[in-house]
Amino acid sequence: MTSENEPLDLVPLPGSERPPAEGIQPAGHKLDKDGTIEATVVLRRRAPIDSADVLAKVLTREELEVQYGADPADVSLVVSTLTALGLSVISTDPVSRRVRVSGSAAALSRVFGTSLEAVTSGTSGSRAEHRHRTGGLSIPAALAGVVTAVLGLDDRPQARAQFRIAQAHAASVSYTPVQLGQIYNFPADTDGAGQTIAIIELGGGYAQQDLDTYFGGLGVGSPSVTAVGVDGAVNEPGKDPSGADGEVLLDIEVVGALSPAAAIVVYFAPNTDAGFVDAISDAAHATPTPTAMSISWGQSEDQWTAQARNAFDEALLDAAALGVTVTAAAGDNGSSDGSSDGSDHADFPASSPHALACGGTSLKATNGSVASETVWNNGQGGGATGGGVSDVFALPTWQANAGVPSASSSSGGRGVPDVAANADPETGYQVLVDGTRVVFGGTSAVAPLWAALVARMVQSLGTPLGLVQPKLYEVSSGFRDVTSGSNGSFDAAKGWDACTGLGVPDGAALLEALRTAG
Repeated sequence: MTSENEPLDLVPLPGSERPPAEGIQPAGHKLDKDGTIEATVVLRRRAPIDSADVLAKVLTREELEVQYGADPADVSLVVSTLTALGLSVISTDPVSRRVRVSGSAAALSRVFGTSLEAVTSGTSGSRAEHRHRTGGLSIPAALAGVVTAVLGLDDRPQARAQFRIAQAHAASVSYTPVQLGQIYNFPADTDGAGQTIAIIELGGGYAQQDLDTYFGGLGVGSPSVTAVGVDGAVNEPGKDPSGADGEVLLDIEVVGALSPAAAIVVYFAPNTDAGFVDAISDAAHATPTPTAMSISWGQSEDQWTAQARNAFDEALLDAAALGVTVTAAAGDNGSSDGSSDGSDHADFPASSPHALACGGTSLKATNGSVASETVWNNGQGGGATGGGVSDVFALPTWQANAGVPSASSSSGGRGVPDVAANADPETGYQVLVDGTRVVFGGTSAVAPLWAALVARMVQSLGTPLGLVQPKLYEVSSGFRDVTSGSNGSFDAAKGWDACTGLGVPDGAALLEALRTAG
């Protein structure tokens, strides 16, 4: 073990540069340099993997580890190098290429070439206290090219929940998820039996009593719901009914109402870059492998470090390789994604080509008959579906003929969203949160709706859909096009558009189209 005063041979870690957090102020106390903190170290793959590989064949976890996991020699090198420098190794997972480490704040700062401090940041309405760093990280020279990301040193909140609460006077019409399943013609004689749906949460919690009351009122029985903690987070209901609890209950109640026989596993993780990536990886590599994974949290692409965004995308690629279809909310702040810089931004992880990006509509229907469905856009401050073109992910081959416009900083980027469904809080979802009945909207509701539909289609097909996007862009039926409305810079049009993607589902028709496509 090296002396604390002995200089280390460090090299820069590409993509780790981090700007100051918004509204940063010193915390009321200094960071305890001797306090123990944890971090996630991500390693390179032993061989490259791309979408063509994951489309060819669904891999088992063992196959993924042998072909595309971390090389055992790399894992050993990372473990021996970091322990020699005074860090402790909590766990290693070669298949997901993660090494979880701990140490004092001083030791981690020294090993990764940074300075950590205690701060508060955020806007006046939502400030948080956290560890903070700026600039880039470094890693021991022996690990150059082996380590691709170091996450969790700065634990500022990474993502926001993509849901909106309808004001009591504002909801002109609302629906139960069961009613929406009927409107969107979810395939009959399916209920998700034999499938597992993972839900990712970065805060909040649920009480079983709420679920029993809610599902009992819908007459769908009581779906199996299990909570799993990640990186020390746990199911904590009742602390934030208008915030994280609302997201958690919305996700569970939409999935459980629309796929009641599926096993629902809810992963609770800290709202940090490390927590988010670890939750995705833990869910994707669980046994049994989930059929679908729903993510209703996100943040503008430019609010991620490149290393964190890449590590997250690689975790989504792992999920696709294992046959998991990941659905992600496209955002609730229109084409700007809530940015004040005057530019358009896509929301991540929806902008990943390995996630099924879910946009939002405003739906008017009576007795199951659709009167109108347009792009969700309630104007300034009222919320609008996210959508646009990625500035960091290239145009996938399966979107080559979709008519995706050019990105602001490149000649071609991945178009968002892929699909859509009802998201307007004024035509929202009836849910029960911490004992109170409310109406919610937001693309947060669309991701679990699509995850439930995927589970029911897989139940009927008998085979995972995994990276389903290429097939969705090939089929000629299964969607009802939404051609009216705008999310700011983009307008709805015939065919794919950057507001509602390919459109909203006709579940039974989509199932048959996928069955025919094989």
